[in-house]
Amino acid sequence: MTAAPAAGAGHGAADINQVFRGGGRSVEFLDQVNKASIVMLAETAIVPGPLAAHIARSIAQLIELDRQSPPRHTADYLDYEPRLLALSGPEGSRLHTGRSRQDLASTLSRMNLRAGLLAEIAALVTARERLLELAGRHFETIIPCYTHGVQAQPTTLAHYLLALAAMLARQTDRLREAFARVDACPLGTAALATSSFPLDRHRLAMLLGFDSLLENAYDANHFAPVDCALDVANALAVMAVQLGQFAQDIHAQYSEPVPWFLLGSGELTGVSSIMPQKRNPAALEQLRAQSSILLGELQSVALLAHNTRSGMFDYRMYDPVPCTRPLLVISLFTRIVDALQVNRERALAEVDADYSTSTEIADVLLQQAQVPFRTGHHFASQLTDFGRARGLRLCEITHEQAAGIYRAQTGCDFPLDAARFREAISPQYMVFGRRGLGGPQIEEATRMRAAASEAIAGDRGWLARTNGRIDNALAALDQAFDALCRQHPPEHA
Repeated sequence: MTAAPAAGAGHGAADINQVFRGGGRSVEFLDQVNKASIVMLAETAIVPGPLAAHIARSIAQLIELDRQSPPRHTADYLDYEPRLLALSGPEGSRLHTGRSRQDLASTLSRMNLRAGLLAEIAALVTARERLLELAGRHFETIIPCYTHGVQAQPTTLAHYLLALAAMLARQTDRLREAFARVDACPLGTAALATSSFPLDRHRLAMLLGFDSLLENAYDANHFAPVDCALDVANALAVMAVQLGQFAQDIHAQYSEPVPWFLLGSGELTGVSSIMPQKRNPAALEQLRAQSSILLGELQSVALLAHNTRSGMFDYRMYDPVPCTRPLLVISLFTRIVDALQVNRERALAEVDADYSTSTEIADVLLQQAQVPFRTGHHFASQLTDFGRARGLRLCEITHEQAAGIYRAQTGCDFPLDAARFREAISPQYMVFGRRGLGGPQIEEATRMRAAASEAIAGDRGWLARTNGRIDNALAALDQAFDALCRQHPPEHA
């Protein structure tokens, strides 16, 4: 049941297979895997000490040669081994004892996913910090909000930014949950049924900084690579969709002659090549486009694995999920947040120009005079039609006009006096008079910002602990590897 190779097709493979062989960090990770393998083989005496030391010195020599020459672009072991044997002699092939390119590929892909997730989580935490910084300056900035593309109700800019921060906090959670499943070591499972050598898989996992093992050898190399990559891709796909929504929220304001929400002038904004008055929100267009491209790339992870048998070549890449583009998208989002400018007066004028505070009329009628909500809702709707038909803003409708509409509809006197009516339709009363959990009122927004800041501190702590654990493990690996290199020096030395 052993299927196609994990990466490439061995010696003489066409250049098109290069994409599946894993360059970049996969090469670095293969060096770490080889170091861990020879250390473990020496510690378990599967490879005699003098020979293990000789192989270790050959690995170190090859790493040093690679540093002095053009970078190695493949992590395919069938390309790596001949170069090692040229230095170590045929006995160097003992490094591959109990291993297969299957478990090598599974391990390298997880190391790539692990590194990518840590970078993406760190970038998201930074983006959340910037959102909270901006929100802290806009607790009292009233802005219009929209549903169905139509102005719906007012809120504050802080409330909107805190919603974005909450969205990215969930994204961070999704990536951390995916990381917990990625951080399991498949090395030592060989092709699919382990080997006859008593490899110490726990030691391999420890040396490479993995938190746990993938136990079932078949699963480790043939099922887990699929769901593990999909786990990460699906989480990043959610982010791609939501950051595209954010770009659209801001971009929509650019259809106005005087936008209340826009990017500052600078490198994120372009000037038309022919129309000198135009300021094009290039960064928003790029964020939307790059988010869409990323979403397409992430869908390909599922498409490659779809309708394939376990162990097939299609989904066996060393770099199973794109890492560069997610970081580009998060970085661009963060730069846009830093560049956002809001015209407070223009935003409030936008609210006043429409009827988005009408909801509060129905609520106040119910609270003050026990008018059934639907009756109040119908009155507020009629009031809206009346004002719009006459080109009036809500704040321009007089108390007498409102009372006449209410009397005609209900046969009763209008239960709100002029001062109460005027207060009920003001954006300030509607926004800052909210009492619900999670609303825009200053006390609640302040509480949510503090909670979000505390969550960020928790994620920062997790990042520090996780990176520290991996860094310490790799430092211990280097120490054990260097010690092995110094053992049993050659006689001619």
